Amino acid sequence: MSTVIEQPVQVRLIASAPRMETVPATLRYDPDDPFAVHMAFPAPATLEGTDVSWEFARELLEAGIDAPAGVGDVRVRPYGYDRTVLEFHAPEGVAMVHIRTSEVRRFLQRAEHLVPVGREHHYLDLDGDLAVLLRDAC
Repeated sequence: MSTVIEQPVQVRLIASAPRMETVPATLRYDPDDPFAVHMAFPAPATLEGTDVSWEFARELLEAGIDAPAGVGDVRVRPYGYDRTVLEFHAPEGVAMVHIRTSEVRRFLQRAEHLVPVGREHHYLDLDGDLAVLLRDAC
């Protein structure tokens, strides 16, 4: 059984209205999925009124705290002192949140203690995944 990191954070939701609303979110890292991080938002913080979770590369989050990164559904970039912006692009629109860079760094350090960067492939269960694929093919 692996250790999963879950770190509650407060993010500022950037909306078209001038005020910025603070909402709860959770950063999550699971060594069983070593290349990915998850950011979850509870139902009250979303337009749909349902829990929403985004999955993206740990490498993207790490790169985006120092320089703009990403060209797809998730983009990350530094913003001012100790802030990082995450943009989530979906067919319904774009959600942008500010998060403290120090919280992101702390989360990434905790994840690196579990799975060092560059060693992710050692945590994959390729044989198990292949067995599942082949079992379903028969």
